[in-house]
Formats: sequence, structure tokens, C-alpha cells
Amino acid sequence: MFFKNRKIDNLVSSPLNYWEEKSYFLVIIDHDENILANITKNVSKIKNLKIVNEKFSTDDGVFILNIEYEDEPYEVGFYLNSFTIPEYYLNNSVNFSKEELVKLRDAKMALTIFMAFSNNPKKSYHLQLKIATMVVSDSLAIMDESGEKLISFRWAKMASDSKVLPSSHDLFTVQAVNHKSGEVWLHTHGLCRCHLTELEILGSNQKNFISHYNLLNTFAAFLIDKREYYFKNNYANIGLLINRCPVIATYLPWTKALKIYNKIKIGSLVDRKNGHNSDTSVVFLYKNAEDIKNNILSKVDIYNDYWGDNPIFFISDEETLRMSMLAKERFDYVKKIFNDKDVEINIKIGLLVDTKDNYEHIWFKLLEIKDDKIKLELIQDPYDVKNIHKGDIAWYNVSDITDWIIFTKNMTINPNNVYLLDIKEEL
Repeated sequence: MFFKNRKIDNLVSSPLNYWEEKSYFLVIIDHDENILANITKNVSKIKNLKIVNEKFSTDDGVFILNIEYEDEPYEVGFYLNSFTIPEYYLNNSVNFSKEELVKLRDAKMALTIFMAFSNNPKKSYHLQLKIATMVVSDSLAIMDESGEKLISFRWAKMASDSKVLPSSHDLFTVQAVNHKSGEVWLHTHGLCRCHLTELEILGSNQKNFISHYNLLNTFAAFLIDKREYYFKNNYANIGLLINRCPVIATYLPWTKALKIYNKIKIGSLVDRKNGHNSDTSVVFLYKNAEDIKNNILSKVDIYNDYWGDNPIFFISDEETLRMSMLAKERFDYVKKIFNDKDVEINIKIGLLVDTKDNYEHIWFKLLEIKDDKIKLELIQDPYDVKNIHKGDIAWYNVSDITDWIIFTKNMTINPNNVYLLDIKEEL
């Protein structure tokens, strides 16, 4: 690694915090009548779940359930606590009505549900959603303390009822912290509970932080979906720049990375006194195969002139399949709203590329629906499919769909947030 280092001695990671060791949900409630007393009965209603043991600690008021879910053991803890939602969770909560935000600010109680994730984080997260929505039936929201985000209870209920696992992106958040100089520090929350390191990008700026955000978001999802590949190879090929240069990501623990980033304005040692000092790592890039071989790392800002307006970030095969399954599972929402003149609907289809060894997923405009057929107009030129062009119109099968988007006057709807269609008048 060819960097000018300023010596920083004795950097040691702190132990994981409780919300990093396990996944913590706070289900916001307005009463506590019989919630703890009915937990075992309600949790036992979950399909493919078996209650193994239960116990209640009178010392700390924690109720513990040992369960088996799809033949895997879990220990799930519950306790009631007084609660006031931090304001920063509400500041960007666009998926709640004004009335709901008022109720959330007035909330005084929560049911905390905590559990350790298995080696399948998406399955564990799905189970935690199922438990939360089964033991509490009328909440407004769940505060995902480990992921530092506020989840609509409507979304949680729809996700828990689905046969499709949540996206890897649902398991973490990417936050941006700005410095008065214009420097930006990006970091994740939620990956530690998935038995991964949290990720950061240091030294970003106002011009490039969106591209860096997408890089970090893609890399974090890759680690959840393809952790075995990363740990075997120590890198992830996650995208292409406008000049077709590959985006090959890796990381170093923060204790080593701060010796390289010795002139940053934010994210330095002084900013880590009360957090971001346990298992968190800074993203670096390999420029090519030779750099991988020789372990020559580059800072992410080496590509600041090459992101362009439309860099390509890859989606794993696992995520593509999951998105396709969810899009088809919830396609009835598209059918119901298709005749609304105030909406436009785009459909993503996977087309076999010219080399016939992969699929390119590209967007079309939906023109007509007839049974299990859809008439589509191509709205972008493919990269690697030569025989079709922007503006071409053809019929496709619903089974070909890999994603869809509904554009309304006030919001953008996709299969993941389609519950908003049921409450759009309230927003």
C-alpha cells in the first residue's frame, strides 16, 4: 500500500455494543395489557415455528422464548419499557401521515424484541418481523435500533406475510454526516448484527457523495448476499464506471484506515469517542487484477472524475431473483392501478445478452395488460442486447418481470413500498 502515513499509535477497537451483537426492535405501543402474557400463544401461531422453552426473569422483567424456526434454534427476548422516540428518526419519515407522526411523538411505551441472527441474516430479519407483527397487532411503527431507522408497521406486516425474504438493503442503513468544510463521512448501521463489519467511506464530498453512497450501499448488500465469495477472495467486483473501468471494493479496519486518512475533517479519532469505534471498516478500491495480486489499495476518491451520471452498480443474482419474485407476488397492485390516468408504470424485464451467458435487466413503459401478457415500450437502449432499441414495442410475459415502478403525482411506488397505495390519501 503506497500512502504517506502519519503515525497513530495504540488504536484499538472497542467491544461490540448490545445493538450490534444482537438485533433490537422497539415496537411502539400505546398500552401494555396482556402483551407479555400472550407472547407464547401469539408467537406459536407462526408457521414452521416450534416453542422449545420459555422463562421470565422477575429481576429485569425480560421474557425469553427459545424457539425453532425452520429447524434452526433462536433465543428471543422481550421486555416492556418507557420510550420516547428520538426526533432524528422522524425527520425523514416520509412514509407516515402527519397524524401518525403526532402519535409517534406522543408515544410513551415500547415492546423491545431482541435476538441474535443466524448465519442467514435475511431469514432472521424476516423472523423478527413475523414475531413483532404477531405479538403486537396495532402498532404504528417499529424502531429498528440496530439499523437506526424507523419502519412503518404496515410495511413490516406486508413483509412478514410475504413468502419472499426481505432485501439485504432492508437490514442496514447508510448515513451521511456533513462537515462545514463540505467533507462527508458515510457509514452503515446494521451490518454487525449480520456477523459482518460495518462499512465507511471517508473523505467524500458534496459533489461525489451520492456515487459513494451507492458504492457503499451496493458493497454492503454484496457482503450480506455473497459473504462467502468475499471472504474467500477479499474483494467484490460491484460495478462499472462510465469508462468501463471496474469498481472493485475491499476494506480495512478503521484502526488501520485512520493511519492512511490522516487529513480528514470528519470521521477521525475525535469523532469516535462515543461510537463507530467497534467493528467498522473503511472501504478502499483495487484498480485492476494486478492491484489485487499485489494488494495495492486506492482511496475511493481516485474515481471522482469518472462516476458520471449513470455508473453501473451490479445486483447479485440472489437479489435479482428475490426482486423478481416480489414483483410478481405483488403485481396485482399494478393491475389495479393501471387504468388510473394519473400514473405511469415502468416494468423491468431480463433479456438474454448477445453472448447468451447472462441477462441484462432493462426498463420498459407499460402500455397494456392482457391476462398474463404485457405490452411494453423500451425506454432505454440496452448495453449488450443489439437487436432491440429505445422505442421498440413488443409483448412479454408477466413471468419475465424482474421489477416494476409506479409513478404517481406524489410518490414513487415499487414492490417493496407498495403498501403506500393503500394509504396515499393520508400522506
